[in-house]
Amino acid sequence: MMTLDMNRLLPGTRPLPDDGLLLPPEGGGLLLDSLHLPGPRYLSMDLEVREDHSQALELRFFARDEDKPRFTFRFGLLPHLPARVVFDMSWLDGHVLFPGHLPGQLKTVCHGSRIARAAIHRAELRSCPSHHEITVAISRLALLDEWPAPLPLPSGTLVDELGQLKDRDWPGKAATPEMMAKGLREEMDAMDAWPAAGWNQYGGLAEDRLAPGSGFFKAIKREGRWLMMDPEGCRFFSLGMDCVNLNPDCRVDGMESLLDWLPDPDLTENGELFARRAHPWGEAPRERPLLFSFHRANLRRVLGPNWHDAWRAMIARQLRRAGINTLGNWSEDELLREGRLPYVTSLKRFPDTREHIFRDFPDVFSPEYEEDAARCAQALEPFRGDRMMIGYFLRNEPAWAFVDGLNIALETLRCEARTHSRAALICWLKERYPDIRDLNAAWGTDFSDYGALEEPLKQADALPEAALTGLRDFSRLMVERYVALPSLACRAVDPDHLNLGMRWAWISSPEVIAGWEHFDVFSINCYAMDPTAMLDQVAALGVDRPMVIGEFHFGALDAGLSATGLKGVTSQEERGKAYLQYAQRAAAHPLGVGCHVFQCYDQFPLGRFDGENYNIGLFDTCFRPHRAYEAGLREAAATIYAVQKGELAPDTSPVEGIPMIAY
Repeated sequence: MMTLDMNRLLPGTRPLPDDGLLLPPEGGGLLLDSLHLPGPRYLSMDLEVREDHSQALELRFFARDEDKPRFTFRFGLLPHLPARVVFDMSWLDGHVLFPGHLPGQLKTVCHGSRIARAAIHRAELRSCPSHHEITVAISRLALLDEWPAPLPLPSGTLVDELGQLKDRDWPGKAATPEMMAKGLREEMDAMDAWPAAGWNQYGGLAEDRLAPGSGFFKAIKREGRWLMMDPEGCRFFSLGMDCVNLNPDCRVDGMESLLDWLPDPDLTENGELFARRAHPWGEAPRERPLLFSFHRANLRRVLGPNWHDAWRAMIARQLRRAGINTLGNWSEDELLREGRLPYVTSLKRFPDTREHIFRDFPDVFSPEYEEDAARCAQALEPFRGDRMMIGYFLRNEPAWAFVDGLNIALETLRCEARTHSRAALICWLKERYPDIRDLNAAWGTDFSDYGALEEPLKQADALPEAALTGLRDFSRLMVERYVALPSLACRAVDPDHLNLGMRWAWISSPEVIAGWEHFDVFSINCYAMDPTAMLDQVAALGVDRPMVIGEFHFGALDAGLSATGLKGVTSQEERGKAYLQYAQRAAAHPLGVGCHVFQCYDQFPLGRFDGENYNIGLFDTCFRPHRAYEAGLREAAATIYAVQKGELAPDTSPVEGIPMIAY
């Protein structure tokens, strides 16, 4: 074990008794020594956030003469709950995006590009910006040869029998099961109507028929702007709600002692309440993940064995009353099939190959990729002919695309595997430079022959800029093939519904959007106060498609949860105002045809499957809407078509924001 010095404080950081540090609102922390040296693999530290909200922190790694961190490990912590945080130095190679988390810890994410351990010039442990000074206790900071055991959890429970934090109160909270039952029945008995006049059964504008109806949702371009039409040919703007489902998603393994109530997962009658599902992307430092649904348990408690049918009828009415006309991504299949609202879906699985180039990027030139694309497309067969289906996303936020400026052709040369993509790249180079001396002259390299490229290129990062520029040309071809093959396969199975694209997290380089011509609609996930800049960026790259925003949200700390999500505001009222302005600005943009808010229900206070614990739902765990937030959704629905037609300007009144608490 190597103990690390904790005396080198970053500017603005002040020591407190008992290993506490007072950190400034803009972020403070420690400088860490010795991480560049070879030696123990695991960096371990014990941390406690001594505030009433969760907090995000970052390990930042800098190369020499670089002002921005090359690699960042971001993680979250629950308030007043000591946790042991472990960083595996092997993650510095960038192979993993979401490493997983330990009890007491929240979501973990690896950002940036790879950095060799020996190239680390400076390392920092920093808090992320906050709306006030925060206190964090740090102890037992060390480098270890073995992964350490987690800290034992303190005595006492944090979560009540309904899945809510016990020490929080907020307007509308169901303090008892009886209060929850009363509120649930009120929601079930409430009216069923759109909040806007003139909407047809799809949520389209009945009086504004753009073209004869085709029986399906379609896109049309008029006078330089894109629009969407419903099956009757009427103007349609998609106001969507993601994750309209009750799936077990509360991560409870290792956290059972913090809950007032949890049934026995091994009992047969509890099978609908529990699931065992590994983190879909992480390395799972916690074994045997156990997920629980407080939503299902609460419904079953009140409604008995027919709770599921009653919920589907209730949630459709609740969403219509709030002005939601689209069931967004990851919504329950049974609910989609009932035809209560228009909906979008995703492929059940994106095509893959045994060998990956980098993270989840497959070997796209392998025959295996084309064959699997055809298999994956068959998932659309049951949806053929469904007039309520708007379209399908191919996938969500590819992990490889989180690296800014990633050169996927360069990763192909670096890759240890002998891939079809490497062979295709070498053939492509030979066509451009038949003699290796021509390649060396263009790239400034000294390869003896093309055989040198058939083995993993260990020093790929040392290639000169001329070589990297050439490889970016092939990267475009790889990404286009990545997009084109599944798109063509899906079109063969389902020629009627819209291909809604990839739901990119952000666009870090022009290569990322190669192949957009295969989409009917271009989709992004855009967490911002105003989506205009992102929509403008896509338009500036030459994309000529309508755009749907697949995810956005706003959260606050006044409704029983300790984290805001990716955009923070001060209250539920401000959440409503932020939603209204976001939706109106999306509708005002010449590419904007829809925006889908993430998500339907608030997340579990101790963390969902990957550790998120955000106030981002329209409803709490007991199915009550956050009324002030809901008012913003209703106003957006009532004004959205007037804004899209240019009859009403988007609302621009100030929104009270705070730095996000998110990981």
